[in-house]
Amino acid sequence: MEGGLIVTLLLALIVIIVLAKTAVVVPQQSAYVVERLGKYSETLDAGFHILLPFIDRIQYRHTLKETAMDIPEQVCITRDNVQVTVDGILYMRVLNAQRASYGISNYNFALTQLAQTTLRSEVGKIELDRTFEARTTINAQVVAELDKASEPWGVKVLRYEIKNITPPREVLAAMEKQMKAEREKRAVILTSEGQRDAVINEAEGDKQQVIKASEAKKQQQINEAEGQAAAILSIATATAEGLRKVAETIRVPGGTEAVQLRVAEQYITKFGELARTTNTVVLPANVADIGSMITLAMSMMGKKYEAPQAGK
Repeated sequence: MEGGLIVTLLLALIVIIVLAKTAVVVPQQSAYVVERLGKYSETLDAGFHILLPFIDRIQYRHTLKETAMDIPEQVCITRDNVQVTVDGILYMRVLNAQRASYGISNYNFALTQLAQTTLRSEVGKIELDRTFEARTTINAQVVAELDKASEPWGVKVLRYEIKNITPPREVLAAMEKQMKAEREKRAVILTSEGQRDAVINEAEGDKQQVIKASEAKKQQQINEAEGQAAAILSIATATAEGLRKVAETIRVPGGTEAVQLRVAEQYITKFGELARTTNTVVLPANVADIGSMITLAMSMMGKKYEAPQAGK
């Protein structure tokens, strides 16, 4: 009995080993490289597979997922001979498991070294001041070089990103001073521009004020001139109307006597005002003969009135 149990256990163990050697389950996004008697046989995709026991063997296991590799920091020398420390991260993916297995012994190590050398070459082409703004260009150049080199390895380099660019402390201090000087320069320029704009605006305001004042004065003079012209015209019109009324009144019966009386009154009034406003009065020879003066005035008026009759 004991001998039969031992044989049964041995047979079960052999069956388990055979099953382990023949039945293979490949996970999703993975690829297994199978060798038959030490020679490449096939690449197993995701799923269940049966191998020949003791003949087929899974030699390489690759993941087809995108993988991120850390690129260690290294010292690079810029075009203007400044040392900077640069590190990055590389994103890659296995496209061909057979090439990745037999094209190169260790593609991770090879990509890391190639990324470092390419990065040093690209950083050496530019000055320190442009290293920070040229990250995108450097990343693109590194990806292009790595992609060309990794194609025979069955590996696709998707992208490369620079994580940090660290200049020496002395250079950092100099850059900080430069940035401070630039900020102070911009502040001085902005202040001067503000003062200049203020002076220009003030001068423009004074100019507009002078223009407005001159326009207002011009308009005032025009209005005053128009008012004076209108007043003169009104006075002339009123005077002409008054003279016309006087002339019409003289023609009616009793008009001449009224005019004589008016002339006499004005003569006496003006003569009295002359005597009150001055100490020296020059009197005409016939000052007492008011009637003769009135007669003279009326005779002159009579001539004017008779002039039209003579023309008939």
